[in-house]
Amino acid sequence: MLGSMDEKHTYFPRTTASQRRLLFETWEATQDVEAACRTAHVCRQTFYNWKPRFAAGGSAALERFASFAPKTPACTPPAVAERVLALRRAHPTWGKTRLADELAKANQWVPLVSPNTVRRILGDAGLWPAAPVKKGGLTP
Repeated sequence: MLGSMDEKHTYFPRTTASQRRLLFETWEATQDVEAACRTAHVCRQTFYNWKPRFAAGGSAALERFASFAPKTPACTPPAVAERVLALRRAHPTWGKTRLADELAKANQWVPLVSPNTVRRILGDAGLWPAAPVKKGGLTP
């Protein structure tokens, strides 16, 4: 039977630094992984995930965990950004779509950047007009 009580998935929040400290303090005192996990209210897998860090850096290594943020966020190569800026300076009336198309045309119609990336590059360089402020709406 699909969705029965046996298949329930329990959510476990991330461990806190104090939980991790308690886990390894208990483990060092007793050398019993199961008792340490029970005391800190974590599973055995959590213990084994943190053990190499504890072995390498002691209690200080238990304070922070690795970020889940992208390690290498997608960014436009500087050479492409320079080409966007050069094209804009040469043709100040061209919009973001035309600039992106011209870059693609020079690259055998393989897009290098999207029109919105062109707008971001130009905005960062101060070559894109600021959005007009809307009048009306709620007043404080």
